Amino acid sequence: MGYARPRPQRLAEKLKQVRQALGLSQTAFAKQLRVKERVPYTRISDYERNKNEPSLMVLLEYARLAGVQLEIFADDQLDLPARLPSAAKHGNNTSRRKR
Repeated sequence: MGYARPRPQRLAEKLKQVRQALGLSQTAFAKQLRVKERVPYTRISDYERNKNEPSLMVLLEYARLAGVQLEIFADDQLDLPARLPSAAKHGNNTSRRKR
């Protein structure tokens, strides 16, 4: 019998923040994701409401569209940059949350 692996608690929040920062509807954003299998806009809603978790390839496309490192979605201690898409994709563009 399997078990569910822990999901980053802030993943849904960050995914929604990316889409909104880019000024796209869920439908338009789904079209922007360049993944082998098309992602229906209803799946974007599921991701943003934490009902479903995107595949690694979908997360990679989110990161590319936002101009950030993939790690930012997995680490709850990291915030997205204030401006998206970020200009510094591979630099030290991730900021730690202040506690």
